[in-house]
Amino acid sequence: MRNANSWALVPVMILSLAACSGGEADNSAKAGATPAASSKTLAVAIGDEGDLDLLAAVIANAGLSDVLEGKGPYTVFAPANTALGASGADLSGEAMKAQSAALLRAHIVPGAITRTDIIAAIERGGGGGIQMRTMADGLLTFSKDGDVVVVTGGDGAVARLTGQETVASNGVVQPIDGVLVQAK
Repeated sequence: MRNANSWALVPVMILSLAACSGGEADNSAKAGATPAASSKTLAVAIGDEGDLDLLAAVIANAGLSDVLEGKGPYTVFAPANTALGASGADLSGEAMKAQSAALLRAHIVPGAITRTDIIAAIERGGGGGIQMRTMADGLLTFSKDGDVVVVTGGDGAVARLTGQETVASNGVVQPIDGVLVQAK
């Protein structure tokens, strides 16, 4: 019984982490607060975005297209082509399948988290930043630098939320201008 109660708290913990709940109502429900949800899945939305071609190739190489076509929800912090190209990591080919999957898990958090949610949580937290756990069990720290949302990976890699987010049927794609794990 105790184990069942623990699992029942997981969605509540995800929502509180994303919103840093302080007893306030969810601001993401306000009209115009987030883009309209698409009927596209995360995999299709990433594949359709011209500046995320390299990420789409990494997803295919890692064999995670089915996951991003599935139920979700997930939020993908999606490095743009220039960011992935600048990382110097060649993630193509069968030999790089595990590295591709590891990179992707470091850029995915559970839940559908919009930019409005992130900004509201940062502001409710006093502007000092908030943290979210990735599917790779790492921490991403979000803060603001003026009007820009900055995300820092656990190893110090830094990126900024850029471009237009896409709300898909099974999550959210948040374009970023960097890679959230440093190449080893």
